Amino acid sequence: MNGGLRRVLAGREAPVAGALVVVLAVTTAVNPRFLSDQGRFDLLVAIAITGLMAVGQTFVLVMRHVDLSVGSVLGLSAFMAGSAVRGDTGGSLLVALLVGVVVGVVAGLVNGALVAFLRLPALVVTLGTLYVFQGVQALLTGGTRINADQLPASVVSFGVTGFLGVPWLMWVCLLAAAVGGVFLRTRRSGRDLYAVGSNPPAAELVGIPVARRTLLAYMVSGACAGGAGVLFLARFGGVDSNAGIGYELPVVAACVVGGVDIFGGSGTVLGALLGAMLLKTMGVSLSALSVPEFWQQAINGLLLLVAITADRIVLLRRERSARVEAARHRREHAGAVPDPPRDGADRAGHEGATTTEVVR
Repeated sequence: MNGGLRRVLAGREAPVAGALVVVLAVTTAVNPRFLSDQGRFDLLVAIAITGLMAVGQTFVLVMRHVDLSVGSVLGLSAFMAGSAVRGDTGGSLLVALLVGVVVGVVAGLVNGALVAFLRLPALVVTLGTLYVFQGVQALLTGGTRINADQLPASVVSFGVTGFLGVPWLMWVCLLAAAVGGVFLRTRRSGRDLYAVGSNPPAAELVGIPVARRTLLAYMVSGACAGGAGVLFLARFGGVDSNAGIGYELPVVAACVVGGVDIFGGSGTVLGALLGAMLLKTMGVSLSALSVPEFWQQAINGLLLLVAITADRIVLLRRERSARVEAARHRREHAGAVPDPPRDGADRAGHEGATTTEVVR
């Protein structure tokens, strides 16, 4: 087995990909229509929204933070984007995307500023802004709904068409995942996010601009949630005041199940996307197998607990291995013996000194 293949199999994404294949195989064996052309299309559409938000959430989690406001940002962005093109039969999909992403970036900027500059706990901040953004959305909607007949044809068709058998919504998700993965892997700003998540005090000592990196992470998370709002608008052909409710925990769960460490410092966009695929596929599979919704939620919760427990076990093993290695080095250093004399003169002087000490 070559080194590249060994690294792939040893990666945290490999078990998730394997579980995804097993779920697909078992469900298809029980229900052959599960992966029919229409079934596959519907499954990818269901994955796209959660997957896109998981891409942005990865940026925050690797910094040892969390963004619980993504569902509210999705709903607010969806309504603002729909309002921008409502009633305009010639309206552009790009206008809706631009509005949605801008709204998401502004929301992310608010979250990031509160966490970075006021040093407030991310969990409390984003839980608070979750309700604030929901309130703003409810105020703007006023109990009304934007329907498909009020939206441009380009927006509605975007949610039900695709390319090469893959929905356009999923193509957007894959593009965002590719860009985010390359950024985290190759750019210095991306690598800084991992450094901050691994050891925040050390990151500040070595000169990493922690506040700016925190703003960046939350703005990316907000942008992805805003883009997901436009995908939501296109998929369902409308939006109301309840849009986005309940998306927060599934997004975090998708990241954690995909190997993004909840304690920060490790994880990949690919893993988060695979986690979203696994959880959504399991949900659709269990529905296809007529499993009650309660058990679907219970299984998703169990997967989350297993993933967090596995991360913790791996972390403890690494710490124990590091302590054992450090202790071994200390023992070797303490038991080191002086080097013998290297030439005759040194040897004679050493023997003479020893003789003098014996005489004394």
